[in-house]
Amino acid sequence: MVTKQLRDLPENADLRRADSLAREIFSDVANKWALLIIEALGERTLRFTELRGEVEGVSHKMLTQNLRMLERNGLVDRTVHPTVPPKVEYTLTEPGRALRATVDAICGWTHQYLGHIESARGRFDG
Repeated sequence: MVTKQLRDLPENADLRRADSLAREIFSDVANKWALLIIEALGERTLRFTELRGEVEGVSHKMLTQNLRMLERNGLVDRTVHPTVPPKVEYTLTEPGRALRATVDAICGWTHQYLGHIESARGRFDG
């Protein structure tokens, strides 16, 4: 595991420690909705309803919770325009765009090994 290479990190950066900030952040962003939101935003700015349309299957509640978490962690900027009704837009910050490169790699891996995984599941499930 990569964490074994990180021996001299401060306690809050050590993913091996249950109480570390790094593990909390990892837990926040390593969920399907957060990853799909990051991928959907890409280099674009989207309104809530546009984002919900891009992330098929996400409920209003889950989208709201994940956007708040991403904003809290500094990965998404939320801009409220003073209109009636209010216009709210979301865009990735610089750290969010950097994380998107990792999300893109995960998506590429999924596409590359989809057939293999599908075959393995077929064998396992009988």
